[in-house]
Amino acid sequence: MFHVKQFQELTGVTAETLGRLQLYADLLEKWQKKINLVGPATIPDLWQRHMLDSAQLFPLLPKPDCRIMDFGSGAGFPGLVLAIMGGPQVTLVESDGRKCAFLAEAMRVTGTDATVRLESRRIEEVAPDCVDVVTARALAPLDKLLGLAEPFLGDGSVCLFLKGKKADQELTLTVKNWMMQVSKIQSQTDPSGTILKLEKIARRAG
Repeated sequence: MFHVKQFQELTGVTAETLGRLQLYADLLEKWQKKINLVGPATIPDLWQRHMLDSAQLFPLLPKPDCRIMDFGSGAGFPGLVLAIMGGPQVTLVESDGRKCAFLAEAMRVTGTDATVRLESRRIEEVAPDCVDVVTARALAPLDKLLGLAEPFLGDGSVCLFLKGKKADQELTLTVKNWMMQVSKIQSQTDPSGTILKLEKIARRAG
């Protein structure tokens, strides 16, 4: 079983940051009994399956002061983890009211409510505003994700999407409609998983 100590060794987080992540994990386990935040079978492996899976994006952020928008935040993965690790401006977008209630409480408990903004609405309803990074985890096919991300992308914006074994298949379909620079990074937590780092994104004409 993957332990908290291993998480700290792999990510290099401080004891203070680890403590805040532990508060978050404890709160999630408490709320999970009332509402389904994550798959129940994944709770025993929370620190690898969810925490590390999210934290592996942190070194890929393009700059220390970047503005991050996390689509379909759910229980806060990866957006809230990135905020706790030091992401200075994070917007969590989640339309499920119960999950938003959990996120608001998690922000309060972890002390991230000063740096995190919660958008309790559908992605399509969020006012367009250029950010540096768009993140998403197990939300939608890549082609659809880029359509959702388009109103928030400016010069230099990057998309970091956590994908499973269908990443290559989704890329093949997506390049028919989009031009982009693609970097594929092996997931630390899933042998069949891939992090897609997408830059210079533009919709193809026609």
